[in-house]
Amino acid sequence: MNDFNESRCENCVVRQLNTLKELSKEELKRISDSKTSMFIKKGEAIFKEGEKLNGVFCIRSGVSKLSKLSDNGKDQILKIATKGEVMGHRSVITEEKTNLSAVALNDMEVCFIPKQHLYDSLNSNISFTKAVLVQMAEDLKFADELVVNMAQKTVKQRIAETLRYLENNFGLDDDGYLKLILTREDIANIVGTAKEACIRTLATFKKEGWIVTDGKRIKIVDEKALYRLIEGL
Repeated sequence: MNDFNESRCENCVVRQLNTLKELSKEELKRISDSKTSMFIKKGEAIFKEGEKLNGVFCIRSGVSKLSKLSDNGKDQILKIATKGEVMGHRSVITEEKTNLSAVALNDMEVCFIPKQHLYDSLNSNISFTKAVLVQMAEDLKFADELVVNMAQKTVKQRIAETLRYLENNFGLDDDGYLKLILTREDIANIVGTAKEACIRTLATFKKEGWIVTDGKRIKIVDEKALYRLIEGL
């Protein structure tokens, strides 16, 4: 019974982390009656680039990478989405095909919310409309900063910045390693470089004593050195 109650949108604490917190109890009840809970295995796609989405996906647990396929067939990871984030806003609101793919980095639970409920609330709930606009503006700002980083920072700086981002946003495990484990290819796709260049850079960081590794796991041991590198000091 508790699991059922917690899965209802009006009782779910996850909605406090996103735009759904601006919906009324009645709106949330309507969403709960029509939403679908989905379990996504690691490596599975939630949606693919070029799809027409009929709703949005709210992450209850787990982590997803949002990426775009370049002309040369290489993935560029633009964002890592985690608990509480809603994916697919822009595509649903503009009624365009999605320009990104969302793939699970670990096992996930997501809720699919049909687009009609979003349209109804956008037309009737000013607070919700404002919250959606603010979120889209923040996503655009994040994309702008990504473009600047790609243009102005070196591969070493971008990889160091990625490691710090993973620590600050996802924390550490009991052994002090980054809790979110990414493949070397995923890290390369975040910073926009070749997998081989990423491997060489991490090997350099390890040689300098800035990090230690255990398979795919990475532990930052000299945060000051990485900070100086990121800031170009």
